[in-house]
Amino acid sequence: MNMKRQMIPKPQEREEYAVHPHKFMMWVAIVAMVMLFAGLTSAFIVKKIDGKAWLEFQLPSMFMISTITVVLSSVTMWWSQRSAKRDEILNVKVGLILTLLLALSFVCFQAWAAKQLVGNNIYFTGFSVSATFVYVLAGLHLLHIVGGIVFLGIVLGKTFQYKVHKKNMLSISLCSTYWHFVGVLWVYLYFFMTYA
Repeated sequence: MNMKRQMIPKPQEREEYAVHPHKFMMWVAIVAMVMLFAGLTSAFIVKKIDGKAWLEFQLPSMFMISTITVVLSSVTMWWSQRSAKRDEILNVKVGLILTLLLALSFVCFQAWAAKQLVGNNIYFTGFSVSATFVYVLAGLHLLHIVGGIVFLGIVLGKTFQYKVHKKNMLSISLCSTYWHFVGVLWVYLYFFMTYA
């Protein structure tokens, strides 16, 4: 009887090896998003090869500025998470605020890019399948960015309540994972739409 008790790991030992349910859900969501955008970019290639109602046009310059902005926001997010691991709470706050400002700038640049497309007579609906794909890819990504902005706001609020520190890293870790993912996703989409 005593031997059986000794062989059963304590709850703390089991938790060390288990994946937190929120992390698991995050990775499931990321896999689903990868599948969604992989399907859309595959359809883009198929339609381009088909050639019907396909219009070649240059992407708006604001897409490049958006790309630089999202890369910078990934750097500030990384700095914020690193600061949380070191219990540098002021740096966590500054990093998250900078990330949030860059994220809002990204949204503005995307809106400006859509305005540039319309200014060049490239509309969501019409004769160009390629234009529709650009609007759909950029628009769906923008929705994911808006979700990330909400997430950033929640984590920033927790930081001001001193609920983010080296002993409580879950929320900033999840936020960082999501933010880096949507950043990499936009870089991929930008280069895909530019060179595919």
